[in-house]
Amino acid sequence: MGNIPSIQSFLERRSTLERQMEEEGFYGDGRTAAAVVREHRQIGALVDAYGAYVALQKIMAEAEEILGDPSMDADLKEIARGELEEAKQRIDEAEFRMLGLMIPDDSSDSRNTILEIRAGAGGDEASIFAGDLYRMYLRFSELKKWSVETISAHGSECGGFKEIIFLITGEDVYRELKFECGVHRVQRIPTTEANGRIHTSTVTVAVLPEAEEVDVQISPEELEVSVCRASGPGGQGVNTTDSAVQILHRPTGMIIYCADERSQQKNRVKAMKVLRSRLLEQRQREEREKYASNRKNQVGSGDRSERIRTYNFPQNRLTDHRIGLTLYSLTEIMEGELGEVIGALQKADQRQRIQSFQCRQ
Repeated sequence: MGNIPSIQSFLERRSTLERQMEEEGFYGDGRTAAAVVREHRQIGALVDAYGAYVALQKIMAEAEEILGDPSMDADLKEIARGELEEAKQRIDEAEFRMLGLMIPDDSSDSRNTILEIRAGAGGDEASIFAGDLYRMYLRFSELKKWSVETISAHGSECGGFKEIIFLITGEDVYRELKFECGVHRVQRIPTTEANGRIHTSTVTVAVLPEAEEVDVQISPEELEVSVCRASGPGGQGVNTTDSAVQILHRPTGMIIYCADERSQQKNRVKAMKVLRSRLLEQRQREEREKYASNRKNQVGSGDRSERIRTYNFPQNRLTDHRIGLTLYSLTEIMEGELGEVIGALQKADQRQRIQSFQCRQ
């Protein structure tokens, strides 16, 4: 079996999970139940992958035995040679899948996710592109059957957003979107450009796993809460009550402002949701930095200042600089078809995690 670790501990863990799932009242705590069911499903996938790998190993051993036996006729050897070649082509992928399933998931993978998109360098064009990215993630969420709720939005006069913060709810949202964190660069000709020159602008995306109250404890004494009348473009859209909420978290200096709802209480709830998620993300980032031996080589570094991707509209090209991926399907990607990009990032990250896993064996 080579260097492949035993799956006995996983089989024992599956038995433990099955006993939990049989207990009366198991589904009373929906969050815990979902985590247990998800882990049980993953171990089942591992057992299937392990079985497929063992079967390929057996085919290879039997084929090599036939090829090494001088008493076997030529036709049988030709069949064995074909089976051996096919098994060799499939064994590496089977091993990769099996080892990937042995590595524990990121504890936040199943969480809902808060995305924060902010216009960076580039003036009006940056704001417009922030709006384009928001629409891209909105379309991707629709394709994934996720729900999107706006928490806070600051539009710009030229269209798009100076900043927009929104919550995405669904299955494995953070697993899919966690590699979107960083600086997104756009190269295109703005509609206001008379001479046809290509401009370069940037937008920053932050990806925060949604935190529950049990994840982050915040004392009321740590907060400074102020309310004011929400500003607006005029007309009926302007609030006439002090509904906007700003929360200052004194220990970190984080300031959260929310004015999306007409209710002060709803804005406060949303602002606290963002604050808890930012504090959780900060804690997780500090843990990664503490234990990562070579953070620069990690696909999911979580560094918001890192330029991760370039969107070149004249060439219909998207380039992800972390893994050297280039795709000439930018039009489709901006319509939410992010599957190929995200899949490539996940696979690159898994390959790095497998290498670290094998080094520990």
